[in-house]
Amino acid sequence: MTNKKNFNKNVKNEDLEVKALFLGPKSENREYFKKTLDFLMDEHIFWRRDFHPEDKELLNSFDKTKKGFIHTLDKSTDVLLDMSSKLKESSDPWFSERYLGHMNSDTLMIANLAYMATILYNPNNVSYESSVATSQMEIDVGEDLALMLGYDPNKSWGHITCDGTLANYESVWLARNLKSFPLAVKKIYPDLVGDMDEWKLLNLPVGDILDLISKIVEEDEFDFEKVRMESARGIGAYDGKLGVLLVPQTKHYSWVKAVDILGLGQKNLIEIPVDNDYHMDLNILKNIIDEKIANKIPILGLVGVVGTTEEGAIDKLNEIVSIREEYSKKGINFYLHWDAAYGGYSRSLYLDNENDFMNFDYFVEKVFLSGAFLNDIKYPSRELYESYKAMPEADSMTVDPHKMGYIPYAAGGIVIKDKRILDLVSYEAAYVFGNSEDNADLLGNSIMEGSKSGAAAAAVWASHRAIPLNISGYGQIVGRSIEAARILTEKIKDINTLKIDNKEFLVEPLCLEPDFNIVCLAFNEKDNDDLKKMNDLNMEFYNKSSFVSGRMFSNDWITSHTVLSVDDYGDAPVSFIKRLGISKDEWDKNKSVTVVRLCTLNPFLSHEEDLDELWTKYIDIWKEKIKEIASQK
Repeated sequence: MTNKKNFNKNVKNEDLEVKALFLGPKSENREYFKKTLDFLMDEHIFWRRDFHPEDKELLNSFDKTKKGFIHTLDKSTDVLLDMSSKLKESSDPWFSERYLGHMNSDTLMIANLAYMATILYNPNNVSYESSVATSQMEIDVGEDLALMLGYDPNKSWGHITCDGTLANYESVWLARNLKSFPLAVKKIYPDLVGDMDEWKLLNLPVGDILDLISKIVEEDEFDFEKVRMESARGIGAYDGKLGVLLVPQTKHYSWVKAVDILGLGQKNLIEIPVDNDYHMDLNILKNIIDEKIANKIPILGLVGVVGTTEEGAIDKLNEIVSIREEYSKKGINFYLHWDAAYGGYSRSLYLDNENDFMNFDYFVEKVFLSGAFLNDIKYPSRELYESYKAMPEADSMTVDPHKMGYIPYAAGGIVIKDKRILDLVSYEAAYVFGNSEDNADLLGNSIMEGSKSGAAAAAVWASHRAIPLNISGYGQIVGRSIEAARILTEKIKDINTLKIDNKEFLVEPLCLEPDFNIVCLAFNEKDNDDLKKMNDLNMEFYNKSSFVSGRMFSNDWITSHTVLSVDDYGDAPVSFIKRLGISKDEWDKNKSVTVVRLCTLNPFLSHEEDLDELWTKYIDIWKEKIKEIASQK
């Protein structure tokens, strides 16, 4: 296996040019892309041609002149041309500076090329026999991600999923089976757990449970499968006995589905309110844990978010870790998972060329010298830095290459801190899983998916080998997207008021210092104190700046939106709407606020040569849209 600690460690900042990584908004790198794609297609064609050249060809020149043959090819061409027309007419232009909508951007050329080259071979990563090359690539990618996230690649394990939702499911799957395992041991081999009662067994530290697994697996006198079938794996989710899963209100919707699908029940999903900065409120978290403990209800697991999908907020991970340690001393233990589907790759910004996490003072100096930031911005706060530093303390993490990894869909991912936990979820089918020299590397044996394309794994693998997962590589890309969000926020704060004809409109960012690369904002006509009227204005602004307008290809600026409701966020948005002239009474009456949501994933937004011109263009577009809306009233 490759020693990832030393992989690409000698790559210097000047060795990587971000502009050479993407096809470009005007296909500026088309010559390289087409040339390389032609080469890769030829490689596949020659591979087929040269496989046992003594075998006869299926077609001859006469076959190709037949009417049916020509008609079939012509029909295929017609369908593809029709498909291409539909794609060009209605697809989102992720690559353009005019697109600031969802968590999408241009994808890496090397990822696209690797994906297209691999798809012709059609490897199925459920089985080593049908994906010898790409199965190993997927295991390598798991090690890459583990190192970036701070885990020991020799002890951890990770793989590519179809998306972050499935990765979150897998984390609940692991936490559920882990929590129930000591109860199963008590039933089958009571001497191994002594006189511990049910409460103690439900609060064993994760490490102690893993040690118990190892003991039963490794010693011949024990029947591991017999124990597993008495855990949640065999008898179900124990009718609520395993406790509750704690998630912040900013959770992804997949968590609601996860507790349903994994049999825990939605009543056992407890949402923790957030503070005014959209971080999990840790005081309320502790109150809820105390309440559950007092009622002898275990905590199955706790989820922190690294990059919420609506605000880009990053929970105070280091403080969450401290809270878990505090309760562990009291005999209360639970599984810890970070949902870093969106923000996981941003940890690369904090790693030096040796892939070590930089100390704070060195990082603040290095991040500007490296070229990851092209402008003088305020980043990061010490609090944010400490959150990234604490990431390796979780038992598992979701991280999506198809988000900040700039990989084409579908490429989610999960990384597990201690791969011994896989014994609780692994399965075997001799015809599928019996072909690898190293059973620990078998994918289909330990994941939720069955058949899965190896093309996504190849795309991630190739990208990781061309672009280091540290400040000299991915940090250069991710850093510029964070920088763009910070700059845009400051520009909005500086504007404050847009003068349009004889009216003035306030504009305010939701978060005054965004944690990541999402900027939410709202407009309101000056002196308007009606929240519904403000919401209508922002909804109409969105309608004119999205697919809703019905003119995606000709739209001059494209964005997204979201609604922050009292059910999902409590009173967290109140301080925001007050800056726009809306009272708490209006909030209590309407119970939600509509905001425009900008995701600045495009790594070229912050390029210094056209920065002022770019933001001026945005403001002019905003004015035109608001003017059009106002004229229709």
